Amino acid sequence: MQHVMFDVDGTLVRSQQFDSDCYVAAVYEVLGYRLDGDWTRYTHISDRGILDQYISENGLDARRNKIQRAVKAVFTQKIADILDRKPARQVPGAASFLSRLGRQQNLCLSIATGGWRETAVMKLTSAGIDVSGLPIASSNDHGSRIEIMQTARQSATADSDLPCTYFGDAEWDRQACEQLGYNFVLVGDRTTHHQQITDFSSSEQALAFIGL
Repeated sequence: MQHVMFDVDGTLVRSQQFDSDCYVAAVYEVLGYRLDGDWTRYTHISDRGILDQYISENGLDARRNKIQRAVKAVFTQKIADILDRKPARQVPGAASFLSRLGRQQNLCLSIATGGWRETAVMKLTSAGIDVSGLPIASSNDHGSRIEIMQTARQSATADSDLPCTYFGDAEWDRQACEQLGYNFVLVGDRTTHHQQITDFSSSEQALAFIGL
């Protein structure tokens, strides 16, 4: 038995650019401050974690919950508006690969995204990727990517020793997997890793990295 976990933006859905743009715009609309879009400067690279760091650095702790709710609401509406105009595109082969894994008897699956759950589901649905029935951990659960991934794992299986493979697209995904001891598979070319696929069109290569 194995556990296979997926990121969303840039891994299953071609959404990382418009997602980042909407996030920066939402923070600006609520707080009047344009965030630094270099996410690597933030300790926890997630929708919740980035905003939490800005709040702490600027002495806004007393308004933390109110700010988080306001930014999330504006951001969610901006994502909805974009998807109404133009549906999201899946990373080639993502939907069929997930479906194929779902038919395997020896696997459990989950989603672990740094985004908020509501917008992650919106993007996946828009891109035609069915994740109904899959555990989804997100910024709704925690600001730390590692904590989000651990939450997804706990939701998917009671066996804490089950080998886990994570498909992600960014350096922070690779680093989190290294800390957690997960088998990391890079999707795309935003960073480098010895296990790398362009997309899910070649499902046999992706399966080989899982060990199937």
